[in-house]
Amino acid sequence: MTAPTPPTPPFRDPRLPFAKRVDDLMSRLTLDEKTGFLHQFGPAVERLGIAAFRTGQEALHGVAWMGPATVFPQAVGIGATWNEDLVRRVGEAVSREARAMRARDDRVGLNVWSPTVNLLRHPLWGRNEEGYSEDPRLTSAIATAYTRGLRGEHPTYWRTAPVLKHWLAHNNETDRDTSSASVRPRVLNEYDLRAFRETVQAGAVAGVMPAYNLVNGRPNHVSPYLNRQLRAWTEDDLLVCSDAGAPSNLVDSEHYFDTHEEATAAALRAGVDSFTDHGTDSSRIVARVRGALDQGLLTEADVDAAVRRQLSVRFRLGEFDPEHDPHAVTAETAAAGFDTPEHRALALETAEQAVVLLKNDGVLPLAPGARVAVVGLLADECKLDWYSGTLIHRSTPLEGLYERFGAERVSFAEGVDRVRLKTAAGTFLHVLPSDDSPGDARGTEGALDPALLAGRTDLPPLTTDATGTELALVDWGEGVLTLRAPDGRYLSVAEDGYLRASADQPGGWVVQETFRLEPHGNGHLLRHTGTGRHVHVAADGVKVAASGPSVETSSAPSVEATSEHEAPEVFELVVTERGEDAVTRVAAEADVVVVVAGNDPHINGRETEDRTTLRLPDHQERLLRAARAANPSTVLTLVSAYPYAVDAEVLPAVLWTAHGGQAAGTALARVLAGDVSPAGRLPQTWYADDADLPDLLDYDVIGGRQTYLYFEGTPLFPFGHGLSYASFSYADLATRVAGGEVSVSFTVTNTGAVTADEVVQLYARAEAPSVPRPRRELLAHRRITLPPGATARLAFELPLSAFAFWDVAHDRWRLEPGPYALLAGASSEDVRLSATVTLDGEPAAPRPVRERGLAAVDFDDQSGTEIVDRTRATGDAVTPVAGGAGQLLYRDCDFGPGVTGVTVTVAGSEGTVEIALDGGPVLAVLSPDAPTPGPYDYVELGAALTAEGVHDLRIGLRGSLRLAHVGFSG
Repeated sequence: MTAPTPPTPPFRDPRLPFAKRVDDLMSRLTLDEKTGFLHQFGPAVERLGIAAFRTGQEALHGVAWMGPATVFPQAVGIGATWNEDLVRRVGEAVSREARAMRARDDRVGLNVWSPTVNLLRHPLWGRNEEGYSEDPRLTSAIATAYTRGLRGEHPTYWRTAPVLKHWLAHNNETDRDTSSASVRPRVLNEYDLRAFRETVQAGAVAGVMPAYNLVNGRPNHVSPYLNRQLRAWTEDDLLVCSDAGAPSNLVDSEHYFDTHEEATAAALRAGVDSFTDHGTDSSRIVARVRGALDQGLLTEADVDAAVRRQLSVRFRLGEFDPEHDPHAVTAETAAAGFDTPEHRALALETAEQAVVLLKNDGVLPLAPGARVAVVGLLADECKLDWYSGTLIHRSTPLEGLYERFGAERVSFAEGVDRVRLKTAAGTFLHVLPSDDSPGDARGTEGALDPALLAGRTDLPPLTTDATGTELALVDWGEGVLTLRAPDGRYLSVAEDGYLRASADQPGGWVVQETFRLEPHGNGHLLRHTGTGRHVHVAADGVKVAASGPSVETSSAPSVEATSEHEAPEVFELVVTERGEDAVTRVAAEADVVVVVAGNDPHINGRETEDRTTLRLPDHQERLLRAARAANPSTVLTLVSAYPYAVDAEVLPAVLWTAHGGQAAGTALARVLAGDVSPAGRLPQTWYADDADLPDLLDYDVIGGRQTYLYFEGTPLFPFGHGLSYASFSYADLATRVAGGEVSVSFTVTNTGAVTADEVVQLYARAEAPSVPRPRRELLAHRRITLPPGATARLAFELPLSAFAFWDVAHDRWRLEPGPYALLAGASSEDVRLSATVTLDGEPAAPRPVRERGLAAVDFDDQSGTEIVDRTRATGDAVTPVAGGAGQLLYRDCDFGPGVTGVTVTVAGSEGTVEIALDGGPVLAVLSPDAPTPGPYDYVELGAALTAEGVHDLRIGLRGSLRLAHVGFSG
C-alpha cells in the first residue's frame, strides 16, 4: 500500500496571499532558526526544505564582484543622462544578468544593494561616483527608474529586490563611522528624506541600507526614522540590511552602547532586519541576539518582525514558487540573459547619453579629415571602480578614435614620466621578464585575465642590475604615485612583502599599487601606501620592510630602520623623459589635440577617502599646459567620478563623462566625431574654486547656501548644464492652476542642422517667501529627441504639494500662498521662458508657544550650534558646538494674552540658557545647579518671563548643555 502524500503546507501554496504564507512559515520556525536568519548569511532549514539565503548583491552599474558582466557607466554618469526610460532599461539588463549569473553560480544574490540615492551635496565626497545627483527630485526620478528595471514588471514576482543605500545624510568618508551630520528639520524633510521617500513611494523598492555615519548624534543603524518615516511611506514590508561591520561599530568605534547585546537589540528594535557583520561567520551576531533575549533587551516578537520582513522579500523573489516564477533561469537558458547584443548596445547607448559637452567654441565635432593627437593619462584606459563587474569588452578613448578615424590619422602620447630608480649602490630597480606578455593580459574580447592580479606571487620579485628597467611614473596628486613596467603591469606588493610587476590596474579594498616618493638627503625614500612601509633592497629581491613605518623622512642623510637588514633604500630618481615632452611632440604635429584627464577610481577619492581639492593633479595640469602651448586647438575631455575646477576659459572645448564602462571609448569617439550629438547634463554643480565649497561636514544646505538650490556664487558650470551640436528654441509658454495642480506647457524646436536630444528642465521659485527658499528648484524634466526643424509641445502636471516647504513652526508641510515663478530652459541658469502663477495656500500662522512650547530643534536660524540626540532611541536636542556659545532664533512666537514664566528641559554638565525677545536684552538666564548624571538625564529649569503677543524668541546657549524643549506658563 502506498503511503498517502503529505498535505502541502500553506507556505508552499501559491494560491494563498504572501502574508498568509509568511504567517504559516513563521509558525513552523523555532526561535533558534529565526535568530539564525538575522545574519546576512542565513542558514538553510533542511527540515522545511528552505535554502540558505544571503542578503546583498552589489549591482550599482552592473553585477559586481561576481566575475564577467556587462559594465555600464558609473552611477553619476547614469544620472547625467537625465533619462528615466534609458535607466529603467539598464536596470532590466542588470537584473536579467543577475538571474542568468545566479543560474550558474548560486553565490550571486537577488537581493541587490542598489541604487545609491545619497545626494551629491559635496563634490569632494569620495563616493561621488555612486550617487545620481545633488538634487533630490532628479535623484529620485533616476533611482525610481533603476529600481523599476531591477524589480521587473510582473505584478507578483520580482526579478531582483533592490535595497536603497545609504540611509541617511551620508556624504563624507572622513571619519564616516564616527562623524555626525547635523540636519535641521527643513533640510531633513525637503532634502535628505525626499530622495528616499519619493523612490519608496513609487513601489519598486525592497528596502534600505543604513549608512555608517550618525545623524543628529545618533547612529543611522538605530535611527528612529526607519520605523517612523520609511515604513510609513508604503504598505509593503521593507527589508533593512545593515552596512558591513556597522552593527559592531555601535560599540567598537562609536561607543554608543556599552555592550554588543545592547547595540544589537537597539538596532533590531529600530528596524534593522539583517546584520552584515563578520563576513560569513554568523555566530557572533547570533550570540548577541541570544544574549539580548536572555537579558530581556529583546522579545521574540522583535525577532519575528525582522524575520517576517526578510521572508516577505524571499517570497516576492519567487524562491518558494520556482515553477511559477516568471523570471526563473536555468543553466541551459542563462546565456539568453547574459552579455547579449542588446546589453552591449545598451551599454554603448548609455555611455553616449552620459557625455556632457561643457564648452565648445566650434572645434567640435572634429573635422572628418583632421589629424588628432590623443594624449593624457586616461587616453588609453578603461578604468573600473570598486563596484564594477569584470570587463568582458572594453574600449578606451584611444581605441575608439583609432576605430573611428583610422590609426594613420591618430597619434598618441600617454604623458607619463619615464624614470629609473637608482640605488645607493649605483644599480637600478629591474623588472625580470616573465612568461606573461602584454598581449596576454586580455583575451580576444578584452576580458581581463583573472590571474594577473596584485596578489599574484608566482612572478619574480623586482631585483636590481646595472641598467635597470624604465618605469612609467604617474603622480595622481597628494604625492600618491603608481609605477608601471614597460609591459603594462603595475608594481604591486603582495602579502609576502615583495614588489612585483603583477597588477593590471590599481585596485582592491586596500590598494597595493600606490607609493610615495619622500625626499631624504640627496635622494628619495619610496614608501608603499598600502602597508605604510618603506621599500628596501634585499638579496632575494626588492620588498617592503617587515614592520613599519620604518623611518621618518627628512633632509638628514642618516636612515634608521626596524632592523639593520631592512634599511630603507635611498633612491635617486633618474628621469629619462618627462611626460609633457612627449605630449608636446605629438600635439605640435596635429590639427587638434584631445587631452583625456581625470581620476583613477581607486586613488585619491574613493570609498574610505574623500578628495581634498577640486583641482586636477599637478601632473595632469602640466600635460594640459604642454598640449595648449603646442597647439591652441586643445579639447579637454574629463573622464572622472566627480567634478573638477579647471581653467575652462582658455580652452576651446571641454567635455565630461563619468567612467563609462565597457563602451566608454567608443561612445566618446562617436561624440567627438559628431556621430552623436551630446546631450548629457550635469547632475551637480561644478564649482570654480575650493573656496566656494562648504565644510565637508556641514550638512545644512539652507544655512550654508549649498548646491544649486541655494548657492549664491558663480559656478564654473551650473547644475543641469550641457551643450549640443544643435540649437533649440523655446516658445508658447502656457500655465493653468486648477484641480489641485499647476499645468505648464510650451514648445521646443530644433533649430539646428542635426538630429539631437534636448533635456528640457522646469524649475520654480517662490517669489515672496516668508522663509529662505531655493533660488530655483527642479520640478520636472524630460529628455526628447528632435530632428532638424521639428517641434514638440511638452506638458507637465505638477501637484500643488510640489511647491510646499516644511514649516518648522507647525511641524508639517505647508503651501505658502503667493506668487511663484515657473522657469523653463536648458539648465538651472539657462532659462528660456518664464511665467508667474499665484497659488492659494495656507497663510503663515504664529507659533502657538503658549500652548505647545518649543522643540529646540525647530529653530528658524542658528549659529554656533549642532543637533544631537535627545535620547539614544528618539528625539533631538541642540547644543553649542564644542562647548562654546550658540544662538537660536524662533520667529513669530505667539505668547497669547501673556505668560509669566519659562521652563527649559536640559541635560549636561554646565552652561546657561539665555532668553531674549526680538532684539532686546536678556530677560532670563537659566543654569542647572549641578551636572545631570548623564547626557540623557534631563532636568527642567524655570524662571520668570513676562511676555504677550507675537515676538521673535532668541535663545543663547553656552557650555555643554543639551536643550531639548522650551515651555511657557502663566
